[in-house]
Amino acid sequence: MTPSAIVDKIDAILPQTQCTQCGYEGCRPYAEAIANEGEAINRCPPGGQQGVAALAQLLSRPELPLDTSCGQPQELKLAHIDESHCIGCTLCIQACPVDAIVGANKLMHTVIGDQCTGCGLCVPPCPVDCIEMRPAGYEWTKTHAEQARINHQARQKRLQAVHQESSSLAARTLANKAGLSQAASHDATTKKKIIADALARARARRASV
Repeated sequence: MTPSAIVDKIDAILPQTQCTQCGYEGCRPYAEAIANEGEAINRCPPGGQQGVAALAQLLSRPELPLDTSCGQPQELKLAHIDESHCIGCTLCIQACPVDAIVGANKLMHTVIGDQCTGCGLCVPPCPVDCIEMRPAGYEWTKTHAEQARINHQARQKRLQAVHQESSSLAARTLANKAGLSQAASHDATTKKKIIADALARARARRASV
């Protein structure tokens, strides 16, 4: 079996949530690290112990306990945006690895529920804390994983066409919005003022419409 074929088989087992909890930029980079660098097979919380067992069988490696330092397995939750507080900063759109959030700069954003992988990457960059993860009410399946892979690959291809740099796509896009994304790192008083100012501007725009 060729190295590429081995990576494909590992990637097929991974859940394709693209959550980065494993420490890699997505499921494919983690699969490559497992195949080519001997990375541990137990670093995927969404895949759970069942995923570890499948990888162990594929690679003839010992089955290890799930590495909970990467996170705990949880029920599938999908992102939900409180549209009444959304200020249209686009940070969540840029953070989403599968293009499951639509909107435009200074316009309300919304989540396409059946495309969301539940990765939660959109939550930390939101400067007004208007995104929460809610139970999906269904289990993540191989069909969901395959569609998420397709969506992720399409996004990567689109972004690579625009950005030729080798640095992380997520890091580059978030860096373009430094003024807002840094709000989360300020002390509580400063963060509150930044958020209040952003909300005030958003309400003023809506009032003028």
